[in-house]
Amino acid sequence: MTKKPASAPSTMADIARLAGVSASTVSRALAGSPLVAKKKRELIAKLARERGYVVNATARNLRLQRTQTIAVTIPMGHESSQSLADPFFLEMLGHLAEAITQRGYSILLQKILPTTNADDWLQQLITGNRSDGIIVIGQSTEHKVLDRAAANYLPLVVWGCQLEKQRYCTVGTDNVGGAMAATEHLLNSGRRNIVFLGDASIPEIKLRHEGYRRALQRGPKGTAAPCIVPAHLTANAADESVRAFIREGAKFDAIVAGTDAVAISAMRTIRAAGLSVPKDVAVTGFDDIALAAHTAPSLTTVKQDLARGAHLLVDLLMQRIGGTETPSATLPGELIVRESA
Repeated sequence: MTKKPASAPSTMADIARLAGVSASTVSRALAGSPLVAKKKRELIAKLARERGYVVNATARNLRLQRTQTIAVTIPMGHESSQSLADPFFLEMLGHLAEAITQRGYSILLQKILPTTNADDWLQQLITGNRSDGIIVIGQSTEHKVLDRAAANYLPLVVWGCQLEKQRYCTVGTDNVGGAMAATEHLLNSGRRNIVFLGDASIPEIKLRHEGYRRALQRGPKGTAAPCIVPAHLTANAADESVRAFIREGAKFDAIVAGTDAVAISAMRTIRAAGLSVPKDVAVTGFDDIALAAHTAPSLTTVKQDLARGAHLLVDLLMQRIGGTETPSATLPGELIVRESA
């Protein structure tokens, strides 16, 4: 029998014979499994390179019933007109893309809009078997949908906040603590008529409003009662809300905005009304998107560590794909003081 030249491509059985192991061990070793000793993995990898063996990823995925794809889904039940070009989404998606591709996975991106069969969107995604796991960015109005899916589907992780008795795993920021820090900063700088600007029907924004409210309750004598000015989360959302508030003759000297996008919109409207930021009205945001440091004036805000959050979302999802239950995680928010407050 003629010996195959070293330069000719080999099969998995050839590599197994040369390494003195089974074909299944070769498969695990080339997948980086810790079940195979490090020295043996290195030997098998070396033999595979020398013999020109290339893993058939498609066949491997079929054997494992894997797609090597992660679905990243953004539900918009609260705001169908909010764009994926929103700076928050762009930054989060960028960090997620880095973390997911580093794991050798592809990304399936979906924006979920309100429809007549809104309750079925997540179940359809799960039963479609187009991904090995799902990351949802934001709870929007979908808490019940997420909770129902989590009862029978493990590889699901959500960027958002922890709600009472929820079943699904979340990664997010301390929304209450962050908003309290921003409000207390305004109080300490002498502001007494502070309003909250945002949509409190969204779980994360609701908790930020709660942090604002708690800080005012602890405020010094003369602090005005909490006041919420409703505003959608689109780029120009705060314009009409703040304009109407000013036209009504409302007395306020500071705004705690639910997001940076809302805060930036508010500052533009305040200046257009002939008022100064921060002399007449101080403004804080929440997120610390890249644009926040470059507005005029630069925006005081609560930083969400989106890079760390994205990597944690992916880490937890990989554990869940492997069959491990994982707890939710809450990251600290950091007050970044700039010119607007």
